[in-house]
Amino acid sequence: MLDVMIQDKICFLEMRNEDRLNCLSEKLCQEIIDGLNFAYSSECVGVVIAARTNKGVWSAGHDIKELPTGGGDPLAYDVPMEKMLRKIQDLPIPVIAYVTGTVWGGACDLCLSCDMIVSVDTATFAITPAKLGIPYNASGIMHFINQLGINKAREMFFTANPITAQDALNVGLLNHIAPAEELEQMINEKILNPLRKNSILSISAIKRQFRVLSQSTSVVSSENFEMVNNWREKVFRGPDYSEGVRSFLEKRSPNYKGKAKDLDVE
Repeated sequence: MLDVMIQDKICFLEMRNEDRLNCLSEKLCQEIIDGLNFAYSSECVGVVIAARTNKGVWSAGHDIKELPTGGGDPLAYDVPMEKMLRKIQDLPIPVIAYVTGTVWGGACDLCLSCDMIVSVDTATFAITPAKLGIPYNASGIMHFINQLGINKAREMFFTANPITAQDALNVGLLNHIAPAEELEQMINEKILNPLRKNSILSISAIKRQFRVLSQSTSVVSSENFEMVNNWREKVFRGPDYSEGVRSFLEKRSPNYKGKAKDLDVE
C-alpha cells in the first residue's frame, strides 16, 4: 500500500492503494507511521507524502468500511488515523504533502497535519463529516481553525463543499500550487533543495516550537472539555451517524432525522 524511497536525504512515502482511492485504512495508516519512523531513524531532513491517483483522487479519506458501529467513537484518540495524524505533527523533521488530485475527509486533515502542502492547480479539498453524520473531534477542528481562520473552517465543515486549489492557496491552506507538469520542479526548487542545504538541527528545533506554540491557545477548561465530549457522544451514539455510514455503503442519499436541539443539556 505504501512505497518508501530515500533520495538525497528526503524520504518519499507514496500511497499505492489507488484501486481503493487511497482510503486511509488501518493498514495504510500504520504503514505511514512506520514510514515516518523509518525516515527519522534514517536521518532524513524531510518527508514527502504523495499518492498514485485513480479517477483524479489523491485520497478519499477515512475507510468508511472500518468505521465502528454500535456506539463507538469513530475518531477516538487511539484509532489508527488519529495516531497517524499525531505522528505527522510530532515528527521532528518537516513533512510535506504532495497533492496531485482531489482530497476528501480525513485526507484533508492529513494534509493540514503536514508542515507544508504543495498541490496541482486542479486539486480540490473537502472536509465531509457532516455528510456522514460524524461528530468531528476538537483537535481536528482546531487544525482547520489555525490554518484557515474560523469563518472558512465553518464553511468547509458546514457545507462539505470542496474548495479549489486557488481558493485553498488564498486562505493559507496551501503553500504553493502549479500545473501538473511543473509541480515536481516547483517542490524541488522551493522546498526540498533548500531543506537539503539548511541546518536540520535548527529546523527540528523550530518545528518543535511551532508544535508547542500552536497548541498554547487551544487550552479549554475541564468543564468545556466535558461539554465537547458530551456533544460528540450524543452524535456517534445517535441515529444519524449509523444512517450516514449505512447510506454511504448502500450508495444512497441519507435520511437524517436528528435535530439540533437533541444536543441541548437538560
